[in-house]
Amino acid sequence: MTVRCSWCGTDPLYVEYHDREWGVPTLDDASLFEMLVLEGAQAGLSWLTILRKREGYRELFDDFDPNRIARYPDRKLDKLLLNPKIIRNRLKVYGTRQNARAFLAVQDEVGSFSEYIWGFVDHRPTQNKWRNMKEVPATTPTSDSLSKDLKKRGFTFVGSTIMYAHMQSTGMVNDHTIDCFRHRECRRMASTVPGRS
Repeated sequence: MTVRCSWCGTDPLYVEYHDREWGVPTLDDASLFEMLVLEGAQAGLSWLTILRKREGYRELFDDFDPNRIARYPDRKLDKLLLNPKIIRNRLKVYGTRQNARAFLAVQDEVGSFSEYIWGFVDHRPTQNKWRNMKEVPATTPTSDSLSKDLKKRGFTFVGSTIMYAHMQSTGMVNDHTIDCFRHRECRRMASTVPGRS
């Protein structure tokens, strides 16, 4: 019997996300931006709700292209607020455009968003060894620092809890419990991440 982290339950969408994505080191800027948008959209909701609307987000937000989203006029955002394929929260929808603009500014300054955000873990995934999900924190000093810096740069919906979830989902930290079959796999993937000497 395959042992998984308890949070993913048995919903096929959740299980697939857990087995294929969660905790996989992600260095691609496009993927990092997608998760930034989705994690922000989740605030106050379940992650399963967001996964069920993920394709709607991809369709309506130009496949998470920050260059396009940054240029959305208000009328387009107002139209998006009428579409049930996404979370129809005005602050979150308008925040997506704001975050796209801030994201592009980071790219201009640093060269890539990946270079910027992975710097908070010294360009190496943190390998945790939790026995159960009760041990897993909601925030860490690293997510606190990341959140603070992102807010300073004009990002929104980037509180420490949201950013720790982002770190988990993009493999900056390996928070699979040690009995989960993905813990070892993600740890092995972490060794292939090009870190800093």
